[in-house]
Amino acid sequence: MTLLGPTLETARLILRPPIQEDFEAYAALGREEATMRYIGGPMLPHTAWRFMASIVGSWSLLGHGMFSVIEKQTGRWIGRLGPWYPGGEGGGWPGPEVGWGLIASAQGKGYAAEGSRASINYAFDELGWDHVIHCIHKDNAPSIRLAERLGSYLQREDVYLPPPMDVSVDIYGQTREEWRARK
Repeated sequence: MTLLGPTLETARLILRPPIQEDFEAYAALGREEATMRYIGGPMLPHTAWRFMASIVGSWSLLGHGMFSVIEKQTGRWIGRLGPWYPGGEGGGWPGPEVGWGLIASAQGKGYAAEGSRASINYAFDELGWDHVIHCIHKDNAPSIRLAERLGSYLQREDVYLPPPMDVSVDIYGQTREEWRARK
């Protein structure tokens, strides 16, 4: 197995680019109605495959993409999170994002915060980004709380371009200097 990017480790997580063996877990995440409610809605397996393939493609084309999140203790795939900027500058995405999505059984344990901190450090230190955003549906209170806990704040409203959805989102974010000042 050849990974398209680095592997990051935190106290409880391994973050690595996706591999083929992650697909069944991606598809299971896509079927979780409550989890997917604010990030495009439930997905059929072929849609989950396309989404996973777009993340792998991002690693290949841009040198970054969301990581598969592996729980160290169990070796279980529990979600995906990390740098997401499809198409890069001019690609139509609202900005360089660090996003997250974890399976229901992994939520509420601090994993998204732990992995997002490592991903934000990676985005600033390795990718050279000068700011990060988080695209969050207005009704997604847990993600809003996480963004704020990470030090991000509401910056503007924007629209996700289809796919995955054509909906209004709030953009939370912060600059590299703001991030480093909090450390």
